[in-house]
Amino acid sequence: MKKMRNYFIIGLISIFYLSACTNNDVFFQYKKISSSGWSKDSAMFFDFSISDSQIPYNVYVNIRNTSEYPYQNFWLFIKKSVANPDSTFAVVATDTVECYLADERGKWLGSGAGATYEMPLLIEQNTHFEQKTYRYELVQGMRNDILRGINDIGLRVEKVE
Repeated sequence: MKKMRNYFIIGLISIFYLSACTNNDVFFQYKKISSSGWSKDSAMFFDFSISDSQIPYNVYVNIRNTSEYPYQNFWLFIKKSVANPDSTFAVVATDTVECYLADERGKWLGSGAGATYEMPLLIEQNTHFEQKTYRYELVQGMRNDILRGINDIGLRVEKVE
């Protein structure tokens, strides 16, 4: 009986371990920002395809900033486009989002160590996509012509379970 209980416990631990390792990411990519800063005229493009239109998805923008970033918040302009048959993209949605990277005392809110922090920003929740190719265009929306302190910008699309 004790041997059966040990197998049961090992089985439960294996199930928890495997379920914790499950990766629901459909797309996850970072773009490096120039070391001289992110120009307000420079867009970052992320293209991905959806193969299952029956399930919902969450879409995140991931921001990696350094402790040298001079502001508490970060504004971002987002364009969502869908591919046409002729390989051009048609804009289907635009949005302006604000993300707080630090609290009112200047403590960084993202995870990280040392001088680099990462902040995920949920921009779409439980959304359904058609089986098409999509493009997200991200442009920094701060007042600076050149924004320093943002190292990378990423886009992650995950299946909702």
